[in-house]
Parts: sequence; C-alpha cells; structure tokens
Amino acid sequence: MVGTLSLWKGRHYSADEGGWVAESSVAIDKYRVGDGQPLLFILGPCVMESEDLVLQVADFLAELRDRQNLQIVFKSSFDKANRTSVDSYRGPGMEEGLRMLELVRTKTGLPTTTDIHEASQAVPCAEVCSILQIPAFLARQTDLIVAAADAAVARNICVNVKKPQFVAPEDTVHAVRKCRTQGLDSILLTERGTTFGYGRLVNDFRCVPIMKSFGVPVVYDATHSVQLPGGPTTGGQRQMVAPLARAAIAAGCDSIFMETHPDPDKALSDGPNMIPLHQLESILSQLIRLRDTMLSLCP
Repeated sequence: MVGTLSLWKGRHYSADEGGWVAESSVAIDKYRVGDGQPLLFILGPCVMESEDLVLQVADFLAELRDRQNLQIVFKSSFDKANRTSVDSYRGPGMEEGLRMLELVRTKTGLPTTTDIHEASQAVPCAEVCSILQIPAFLARQTDLIVAAADAAVARNICVNVKKPQFVAPEDTVHAVRKCRTQGLDSILLTERGTTFGYGRLVNDFRCVPIMKSFGVPVVYDATHSVQLPGGPTTGGQRQMVAPLARAAIAAGCDSIFMETHPDPDKALSDGPNMIPLHQLESILSQLIRLRDTMLSLCP
C-alpha cells in the first residue's frame, strides 16, 4: 500500500519502495521529462500504414516542434499484435518498421518509440528508438521487461511500461523494480485506463500520483484510455481525448501519449480514438498552458 503522496514537491513517500523516493527526470535525447520539466508529447499514427503516411505525420510534428519549441517523440507500431480480428491489418513487420523509424529520425531529428512484443525485438529496436515501449497486455512479462531494460542500458535509452488495464497502480512498482534490477534508471510508467466491466475503460486519476511515487515520470495515454474494447471491432470516443488529457495533467502527469492521423476515419487501426492531425496543435496548446499553470501553483 502506498503511503502519503506529495505531488510536485520533489519527492514522495512510498511504503512499497521503503521510504522517501526522489522524483526523477529522465533524459530522452535532448529532452527531459519529469518533475518540473516541460511536457513530453509522444505522438504519431497507431500503426505504420505506409512510408508516405509515416513521413507526412513526422514532418508535421517536426514543424510543430520547431515552431512551438515542443518536446515531441514520434510513435508508431510496426506490429499491432493484439488486434481484435485475425484479419485486421497488423503493420509492416519489424524490419520494414525499423527502416521507417530510422528514416523519421534521420529526416526530422525526432526521437522515436515503438512497441516491442518479444524479448528478441529489444536489441534491434534499441538501435533505432529512444524509448522501448512495453504494451499494457505484456507488462507482467518478466523476460520482456528484462530484455528491454538490458537493451536500454546498453544504448543509454529509456523503457516505457504501460500499466495493464487489469492491474492496480500500486502493482506497477514490480515492473519498475525489474528494470532497476538490470541497472536501468530511465523508466517511464504509462496510465492507459482500467477495465470497468465489459466494453468500457475508466480512468482513476489516483494512478498518476501513485505511480509517480515510485520515482519515475508518468505518461498519460489519452488515446487508448478512450477505447471501447469488445464486440467485432474496438471502438472509441476521440471527443474525450482532450478532457481526459487535461485531467491527467491536473493530477500531475509529465507526458501525454496521443495518437494522430491525417484522416482517422480511414485509419487501419484505432481510428475512433485518434485525433485528426489538423486538430492537434490546438489541443497541445491547451495542455501546455495547463502544465505551466500547475507548475506555477505547485512549484
């Protein structure tokens, strides 16, 4: 059970970690994310549909980064291994996907991240990505987390573990400990909603300060939190992305994960949850202003 929590004050008390834990900030390339730092945005299309789409979104994000002086990491998946239907598009595969991510990094300078699903994917993905992302359904897989942590230590990069929908926030400390046992300090935890009966996710924003109490920055996944899982296909409520992201920032999160697409209704994966690319800047501006307000109120 987590003890008394104190947001924004530089350290938290965590009974699970044995006392006071310093809040951390993590370096991701030239960015820093964590206590007192600007928001980190993890953005991009859900799945790599084509090289043209990947570069279109990456170019847009790079221009936005430069114009607004934002911290942006490009995210897209080379394999959506947990699609509802066996016939659904999964992605181009690791080899082609890593080629596209390397192209994004070279062409735009954006750091990149992608999901890994097997321990064998950790090393090749670490050679291209600045963050290795552990999907929520796999966040209890010790071999996967250990492999990701080892690869991240070797390349001086970060691991982002997404909290499973079926796991209490207190229990994500075990994933943090698995990473730290391998010598990794650059760890992020992501809140992405909690299963509430069938076909519904809800957000308990206590998750944010609880997970921050382990001394790691916390990401809020605004896209997957609005999923409506179940049925022949997974639906979603993209109109809820911005309100929930604002709530997460008010609760103290350090980063926002948000998927975006030029035409979400034609996307090959998670279209109902993704923000249209042309709406993205307005939403990010709101979130930045709220983060600045929170930092000024709770230095």
